[in-house]
Amino acid sequence: MTEARMQGGCLCGAVRFSAVPGKLEYGICHCNMCRKWSGGPFMALHCGGSVEVENEAAIGSYQSSEWAQRQFCKKCGTVLFYKLINHNYFSVSVEAFDESEKFTLTTEIFIDEKPASYEFANDTKKMTGEEVFAAFQENSTSENEGQADG
Repeated sequence: MTEARMQGGCLCGAVRFSAVPGKLEYGICHCNMCRKWSGGPFMALHCGGSVEVENEAAIGSYQSSEWAQRQFCKKCGTVLFYKLINHNYFSVSVEAFDESEKFTLTTEIFIDEKPASYEFANDTKKMTGEEVFAAFQENSTSENEGQADG
C-alpha cells in the first residue's frame, strides 16, 4: 500500500472522500457493464476498505450483480466507486481523486469485451474476463486458506 491517504470527490462537491490506494497504479475495465455505467472504460484503482466518505447520504448505489454495487453522486451523477458487496473492497474512479496525475495506467481487464473503436497507447498487462475471474477465485481461495490456518 502507498499508506498515503488521498482526497477526492464528485463534480458538484456533494461527495468528498479519502482513500489509501493499494498502489499508484490503475487499471481499466472494458466490460460491457462498466462501459455503459461510466460512458467509456472504467478507470479505477484498488483502495481495499480504506474509503471514507464525508457525506454518505449523497451516495447512490446500484447493485449491478450478485457481488457488486456501482456507486455515484446522487446530485451530479459522477461515477465514484465499484464496491464488492460481501467484502470490504472498493475500486475508486481515478479521475475522482484530486491528484489523479500521480497515477500510472498498468492494467486492462475484460480486454475480450473492448470495442475495436478505441485503443490505449500504454503498454499494459491485458486480461480477458475469464482470466480476471480465475485470478479473483485464486485470491479468494488463498485468503480463505490463510484465515483457516490462522
